[in-house]
Amino acid sequence: MSTSDSLQEHKMLRLLSLLERVSASNEPVTIAQIAMRLDIPKASAARLVDLLISSRYLGRMPDARGLIPGPRTAQLSAATLSNSSFRRECRAVLRGLVSRLGETCNLSAFDGDCVLYLERVETAEPLRMHLELGSRHPLHCTAGGKLFLSQLPPLERTALLDKLTLTARTPHTITNRAKLEEELARLAEKGISTDREEFVTGMVGVAVPVPTGSSRNAIALVCHAASPRSSLEALLLKLPVLRDAAEQFEVLFDSQSTN
Repeated sequence: MSTSDSLQEHKMLRLLSLLERVSASNEPVTIAQIAMRLDIPKASAARLVDLLISSRYLGRMPDARGLIPGPRTAQLSAATLSNSSFRRECRAVLRGLVSRLGETCNLSAFDGDCVLYLERVETAEPLRMHLELGSRHPLHCTAGGKLFLSQLPPLERTALLDKLTLTARTPHTITNRAKLEEELARLAEKGISTDREEFVTGMVGVAVPVPTGSSRNAIALVCHAASPRSSLEALLLKLPVLRDAAEQFEVLFDSQSTN
């Protein structure tokens, strides 16, 4: 290997290490912290950060000091899920969950200012709603989206809510900022999220987190049901089953990241 190739490989490893450290943090990370953790000069860390920001792998907080994962991080998670072997394992867990719950279940990712549908297994019941894999949906009115918002540190949540338009998707959508913040605080205490026909009329849902170590790289496991067939209260009784499945996904994601 030539000297130039070796230097290029070293730079790539630094970029990956930097991205990994920012993604694993539950709080915005500063350039000074990155330089210290990677044991490199602050100027070198700043150049690496600029490169990752320009390619949208990192983003800056409004105060311009804190760094958070950018939208392409979620796309990277989606690409990981598209791996055929890994995807088969995920679908196997979802199929087992759907057979136990009798309702549609999906995996969703936090993608900047929206929810990204990663994987989904539909119920066999005739009354159901089809949502395309890879489609993106609002944060403020979906079970997964509200879960992601509720898990964010207060400063990040406020900054993101400032950017969101709280569009009414149904008569039950929470469009008042103060009421939404109250709802998110309540959900944060419970560690779950719900959708009371806020996204689609006639559909209720409940979401639990799949632990990933970072609120910005969050994954949600969501169960949806048609409200004429199941109430939200009935879905909430199935939370232990959902949490068991979330633990299975945590193991899958951990094994994938170490391969």
